[in-house]
Amino acid sequence: MYQPASASRSEFLRIRHADYHLRHWGAPDPAQTPLVMVHGWMDVSASFQFMVDALLALSPGRRIVAPDWRGFGRTRAPATDGYWFPDYLADLDALLDRIAPGGAAVDLLGHSMGGHAAMLYAGARPQRIRRLVNLEGFGLPAAPPAQAVTRYRDWMDGIAALHRGTLAMGTYPHADAVAARLVRNNPRLPADRAAWLARQWAAPVDEASGEGPWRILADAAHKVVNAQVFRLDEVLALYADIAAPVLAVEAEAGALSGDEAGKHYGLAQWHARLASVRNCRIARIDGAGHMVHHDRPEELAMLTDAFLR
Repeated sequence: MYQPASASRSEFLRIRHADYHLRHWGAPDPAQTPLVMVHGWMDVSASFQFMVDALLALSPGRRIVAPDWRGFGRTRAPATDGYWFPDYLADLDALLDRIAPGGAAVDLLGHSMGGHAAMLYAGARPQRIRRLVNLEGFGLPAAPPAQAVTRYRDWMDGIAALHRGTLAMGTYPHADAVAARLVRNNPRLPADRAAWLARQWAAPVDEASGEGPWRILADAAHKVVNAQVFRLDEVLALYADIAAPVLAVEAEAGALSGDEAGKHYGLAQWHARLASVRNCRIARIDGAGHMVHHDRPEELAMLTDAFLR
């Protein structure tokens, strides 16, 4: 099993009625800007461990903090039957007030859904972000207003299914089965990293005894489709207000690669969106898929460290 070079320290903070779980890494150097990492959908903060190990080898004095978003990992949110994207921005805003008091700027890195949230936040609060790294955080295809009709229906159907118990998170007989699932999701993930990550991504249903099936550490309500359509004009307005330099990282076999993705929303459209960002550089990592921080953590760490410096 993978052995972290830099173990994380856990902390729980009360943020907007939620008990937020944060991971801290490093022996902070006060002269260095804190780096905050936010994970993607159906993921956890521990997902960054492999990249963190490589990054701290390059910059030992860096302070790194990563939260589990509400309803993921060890963060417990108030009971709900749905999640709203603006909450991620408000949660991040409150978290930064605790991580960097007095309105101090931080470096921000986000993957996938977290990358999209980071971009929107950087536009809404440009003074809080010094530099921004977006790992495959593309957002969604533009949605015509007429799509709202079916979207609201799907949202209500999803809530009904959740309350009937037919929309739920799966369980696995043991941790090795969770690791196998992670490898099926990402065949590039080495077995030792999958075995370690499975024990962060899931836990025994009976954690006190450690026995019984394992459950994914995510609220099933995250599976309910968002009621609101993706409004590209609003997104581009926020992109235009980002003041920080942005590094947009793409993977060779990322979320927008392949014919199927290109039919609806591909890299050409994404690059057109990035034209709204005043200071943006695009980088590509070969031999990696969407989980680029799992597939090429050392290469990603070198790229990120150079950008943050």
